[in-house]
Amino acid sequence: MEEELRAIEENRTWTLTELSPGRRAIGLKWVFKVKKDEHGAVVRHKARLVVKGYAQRQGIDYDEVFAPVARMEAVRLLLALAVQEGWQVHHMDVKTVFLNGDLQEEVYVQQAPGFTRPGQEHKVYRLHKALYGLHQAPRAWNQKLDEQLGILGFMRCSSEHAIYCRGRGAERLVVGVYVDDLVITGTSSSSIQKFKAEMAKVFKMSDLGLLSYYLGIEVRQEEMGISLCQGSYAGKILEQCGLEDCNSCKVPMDVKLKLSKESSSPRVNATEYRSLVGSLRYLVNTRPDLAFSVGYVSRFMEEPHEEHLAAVKQIVRYIARTQNWGLFYARRNGGSDGLLGYSDNDVAGDVDSRKSTSGILFFLGESPISWQSAKQKVVALSSCEAEYIAAATNACQAVWLAQLLAEIRDSAVSKPMLRVDNKSAISLNKNPVHHDRSKHIDIRFHLIREYAHSGQIEVKFISTQEQLGDILTKPLGKVKFQELCTKIGLRLIQ
Repeated sequence: MEEELRAIEENRTWTLTELSPGRRAIGLKWVFKVKKDEHGAVVRHKARLVVKGYAQRQGIDYDEVFAPVARMEAVRLLLALAVQEGWQVHHMDVKTVFLNGDLQEEVYVQQAPGFTRPGQEHKVYRLHKALYGLHQAPRAWNQKLDEQLGILGFMRCSSEHAIYCRGRGAERLVVGVYVDDLVITGTSSSSIQKFKAEMAKVFKMSDLGLLSYYLGIEVRQEEMGISLCQGSYAGKILEQCGLEDCNSCKVPMDVKLKLSKESSSPRVNATEYRSLVGSLRYLVNTRPDLAFSVGYVSRFMEEPHEEHLAAVKQIVRYIARTQNWGLFYARRNGGSDGLLGYSDNDVAGDVDSRKSTSGILFFLGESPISWQSAKQKVVALSSCEAEYIAAATNACQAVWLAQLLAEIRDSAVSKPMLRVDNKSAISLNKNPVHHDRSKHIDIRFHLIREYAHSGQIEVKFISTQEQLGDILTKPLGKVKFQELCTKIGLRLIQ
C-alpha cells in the first residue's frame, strides 16, 4: 500500500487542497490482488488505490470515456506476420499505467483510507492525473500514449487505431497496444531494443522479454514457429464446473442437436449459465473449433433451461479431452503468404427464428487469424441468398484485414481471396442475375459486388467437401470434425 502511494506521489498525481464550493469529493478504496503467471505461480502481491467510479456523474466528473484496444484478430495477424517474416515478438508492460494520463476535468477525491494526514482530515485531493476506477482513466492514458508514440515517430494505423508503425525496410517496427500491454515486433532486434530504451525514459516499464503470456494466452516462440494455447485457462473452466475428472467426449456438440428457447425442461440458474458461457467465449480466441458450439449456446442466456446447460457441459467435456489444444503458426517454406478466406452458412439453422448461421474463416498463408460464427440478422428465403449475405459480411472483414496488413507491411494492398461453395451466390456477386429471387435483398449486402468489381477481393468457388468454414456453421460428425480441426491448424501444444 505504501509502495502504491509512493508511486502516486512521485507521479504528481494529486495535490492536497480545500474542496471547491459546489463540488464533491469521490471516495477511494483499496483493492488487493495476487498476480500470477501462466503456470499459476505467484509473481507478486498488488495493492491498488481505486476511485469509486460509480459515484461519478457524466457531464460533471467526466465526458468522453472511449479508448481503443487492439482487436484479437489484429494481434493474431501480427503474430502470423512475424512468423512469415522471421521477426521476434517482444512484450512490455507499463507500471501503474493509468497514473500517467492527464485529466482535463476538475475531479476531487477523498484521502486514502488508513492514510489520512493528521490535522488535515477535512482536506481532499485535486487530481491532475488519472487514478484507477475513473471512467475517463483509460481514455486519458490512451491519449498520453498516442501523443508519446507520435513524438517517437510512430504513425497510427487508420484501419486499427491500437496498432502503430515506424520506419521502413530493415528498420520497420510495429507496436500493438492493449491498455498497458505493448506487443512489439519488427525486422531487427536492435530497433526493438532502441524502442524499449525510449519508452523506459518516459514511463516506468517492465521489460518482459519475448512474448510468452498475453491476456491469458500462452505464447511460445520457437525456431519452427509460434504456438498459441489457453491450456491453463481451460483448466480453470474445468475446475469452475467441477468436471476435471469427467468422461470426455470427441465433439463439442451432437450432430442432430436442435435447441429452442421454448423448452419444457426446468430452468437453471441464469447467472451461473452466463458466467460459464462467457468463460467459454474467451476460450474461442485460440480455439476456432469451439466458435459454433459456444455461439449456439449463447443464444439461450436470457432464460436457460436444463437441456441448454447439458449442451454447455458437453462443450466442457470436449475441452477436458482437448485442454492443451491450440494454434501453431509455422515458419513459411514457400507457398502463398496472402489472405485466404472461407465463407459458409447453414440455412435456417435456428429453430426459433429460422435465421441462418454464417461462418467466416481467414488465413494469412497457412495461419488462421480470424474466425466467427454468428446468426444472420435477416431471414434468408433461399440457400443462394443466405450464402450471398454471409459472403457480403465476410467481404467487409477481408477488405479490413487486407488494408491493415498493407499498413503493417508498408506495401500496396493485396487482393484477398474469398472461397464460397455456392455457385448461385457467386453468379449473383458477378452480375445482377436471379432478379426474381434476389430483388428484395437489402442494398447493404450488395457491397460484395462493388468490392469484386473494383478488384478489392476475388471470389472463387470451392466444393463443399473442401469448405473449411463448415466447422463454424453446424455440428459435425466425429470424423469430419477432427479432419477440419487438423486442416485449420489446431494441434496439441506440448
